[in-house]
This record gives sequence, C-alpha cells and structure tokens, in this order.
Amino acid sequence: MREDETVNKAIEVGKTHLFIDGDWEEAARHVELRSPYSGEPLAMIGYASPEQAARAIEVAARAQKSFRKVPAWQRAQILRKAADIIADRRAELAETIAREAAKPIRAARQEIDRTIETYRFSAEAAKSIRGETVPMDAAPRGEHHVAFTLWEPLGVVTAITPFNFPMNLVAHKVGPAIAAGNAIVLKPAEQTPLSALVLGHIFQDAGLPPGVLNIIPGDGKELSEVLTTHPDVAFVTFTGSPAVGKIIRQQAGLRRVTLELGSNSPLVVDDGFTAHELDKLAAEIVQGGFSYNGQVCISIQRVYIHDAVYDELVKRIVAGAKALKVGDPLDEATDVSALINEQAGARLKAWLEEAVDRGAEVLVGGKIEGNRMEPTVVTGVPLDAKLCTEEAFGPILLVERVSSFEKGLELANRSKFGLNAGVFTKRMDHAMLAIETVQAGAVLINQVPTYRVDHMPYGGVKESGVGREGVLYAMYDMMERKLAAIRTNF
Repeated sequence: MREDETVNKAIEVGKTHLFIDGDWEEAARHVELRSPYSGEPLAMIGYASPEQAARAIEVAARAQKSFRKVPAWQRAQILRKAADIIADRRAELAETIAREAAKPIRAARQEIDRTIETYRFSAEAAKSIRGETVPMDAAPRGEHHVAFTLWEPLGVVTAITPFNFPMNLVAHKVGPAIAAGNAIVLKPAEQTPLSALVLGHIFQDAGLPPGVLNIIPGDGKELSEVLTTHPDVAFVTFTGSPAVGKIIRQQAGLRRVTLELGSNSPLVVDDGFTAHELDKLAAEIVQGGFSYNGQVCISIQRVYIHDAVYDELVKRIVAGAKALKVGDPLDEATDVSALINEQAGARLKAWLEEAVDRGAEVLVGGKIEGNRMEPTVVTGVPLDAKLCTEEAFGPILLVERVSSFEKGLELANRSKFGLNAGVFTKRMDHAMLAIETVQAGAVLINQVPTYRVDHMPYGGVKESGVGREGVLYAMYDMMERKLAAIRTNF
C-alpha cells in the first residue's frame, strides 16, 4: 500500500512513517493522534529521533548539491505539477485537515485552494530569479569594470510549521525553498502531521528528486536543537509562538531565520459609516474574528470603534456572533468547531475570568467547556489584562469605544506585537495617518487584518517576528546574492 493511502486510511492501517531520501522509514517511536473535536484516534504517528533528524538533514545536503543545478524551468514544472495533484485531491485533503485540525470543512477547502495558489506562485517565482547590473564607474577606480549580481541557493532549509494552516503554511516554506533550488527538512506540528506526510508522495509524483524534501514528524522540544544547529543547516523558518521563536533564534546563531510569531491584531473603525456599511463591516469583523475558531495568526482580536458608530456596530457584531453555528468540523453548516486542545480552552477560560473579575463585560458567549468555546464578544477589558496584551488564539473579540480615530490608533499600537493591522475610514488623511503611525508589518485600509493573499509580503515587527513570507520574498531570503565583476582592460 502506498504511503499516501496509509495516511488517508490511518485508522485501518494504524501507523505512519518518516519520509527521508525519497523513501518511507520506520520511526523511532509512535505517538497516538486524536481528533480535537471527537477524540477518536486518527493514527499512530511515527516520531523521528534527533539522530533521524540529523540524518534527514545530511540527506538533504547531499541532494541539494545536485538539485541546485536543476534549471529553473524544471523546478517550476515540479511545483506546478504538485499544485495540480493537490487540486485533483482537493476533497480528500480538505477532509484530512478537518479531521486532524478540527477546521470547519468549508474553511479547510479554502485552505486547499490557497495551497494550490501558493505552489503556483512558487512555480512562477522559480522562473523570475534575476540579478542586476552594478554601475562600477560610479566610483573612482570603477572604470573598465563590468559587474552584475546573481542569486544562489543557500543549501538546506529546515522548516517547523504550526497546526492552524497545516498545508498552506507548509507550502509557504516548501514552495519557496524548492523554487530557489534548496533542499528542505520539514517538521510539521504534532497535531497536524497527516497533511504534511501526504506531500511525500505528491512531490514524488511531481518529479522532485529524492532527498530534496524530507518530512519528519516529532516532538519539537526533542528536535529543535538539531534542526537549528546542525552544521549543514543554512536557513531556519519557523511559525509559532514568540517564546519558542526566541529560543530558535538563539540556537540558530549566524544562520538566517524567518520567524512568524504571535499577534493580537487590532482593527480601528472611524466614524461616518451608514447603516448598510455597518452591516457589511460587522459581517467582515465576525468573519475575521471567528474564522477557524479564531486560531489564525492575524485573527481580529482588538476592535477600537469610534463613539459615533460604536453602539450600532457592536449590536451587529453581537448578532453575527450569536448566529454562528458551533459543531462538527465535517458538517457543511459549521462555522466554529473545537479548539486544538484542552490546554487552549483552559488558558482562554483563565484569561476571560481574569478580565471579568477586573470589570470586563461579556456581551455574547463566554461559555468554555474543555476545548469547546462559544464565539465570545467582550468589552471593558483592562489594557494590561492578558486578553488584551497576549495572543488569544481563540474565538473571542474585544470591542472598545474610543473618543477619536487618533485614540484608536494609539491603542492599536499598545501591543508588543505588530503583524497585520486593519483600519476602516472614509477619510484619506486618516488612512495616511494610520499607514504612517501604526506599528505593523502591514496596515490594511478598509480591510480587516485577517486579510492575506499568498504572494504579498507577510511578516511582522516587534514580537511578531523577523523576515517576510509571501512566496517571492521568502524565496529571495533563502538565497545568497553574489557579485560578479569583470575587468575589461587588463
């Protein structure tokens, strides 16, 4: 039986393996994977040992020596073929995401569609690598020299990915790495390894040479050191918590890193909106705050609303939250499902209780049992409460009244994070003020901060991380610029 069939029929077969050097290898141990929603067993997941992780890196280093010579058009062809295979298997792969991540099936399909686009953007990026000419005679002694730059792959990329977009955030690391001519060792999140393991056969069928992509599920604490310090590793890309990101940066030393970390995305709403516009805005806020149970890095968390429209907009937001259906991720009607684990539920319960004890008011929702949380809207949260200062990563929105647009911007900046920020205004001067003053990797005007398309530069400032994703930008981060200069009068 093929390994992709093993992954897709995990309950019958029982266990998965590691994908190293184009083959499936017995893991050091196996750990049970259960559905976050139903608790049913999904598979016994093979976990790599540190020694197996080291071997995967060494395999990747050998494979990259020849893969770096593969022409751009062939790398592009492989990536486009992988995208086509994913498109053919859309329904099956969406169901895998829904089962292992408890992502509502409609959102899972949207993720697959974005994954396809990400690999297609990667194919285009592979064919667009270009250097520049350098005007040497702009400096004294530069005469009689012709110079240009070219780009070379770094070598081995190690990627540590999160649970919340188990195929598309993997694509944002695997796609650019292959486009650049690198090899990659992928360690997926412990809760969502099935979506990553299936890539073994997908890329094999797409024509990727053995060893260029290696997939090693495992315990992050056990594997992080070898993935960040092995001498063959040239680049480390990680999406996850700021606490882990800081450790990875320390471990990586002089290696290049991209760290996509936390956020508590703000949205500032100006005055001057009509009732119809408030209807539309409320629907977008509900969508941006509760998509995939709020477990999105750029999920709306803090909403600062001008006093003139606060009451009407909040009334609509509360009604929208009440209308969301909570249930089975495989049910087509489900909007919000289970959190990824009970620890997430316990954390949110403690943070909500802290806020309420200090004067916050729950406008809708607030019930938390295990890893099930109702869509919740709360107001009056103290500025130093954890619900306001930390990343909630759950189905909860903070709505607060502000006396002016400028006050909303001030509160938006009162955060240790700075990933995406959203602003709704009809005034161009206010839009420009927000762009100039909001401390974030992206300031989105008349758009919620949850908005992302997969070719735009994406990343944050402050504790939201370093580096940028968005295929072309990530690809160049995974390459080295080299100068070539030719003296013409020797």
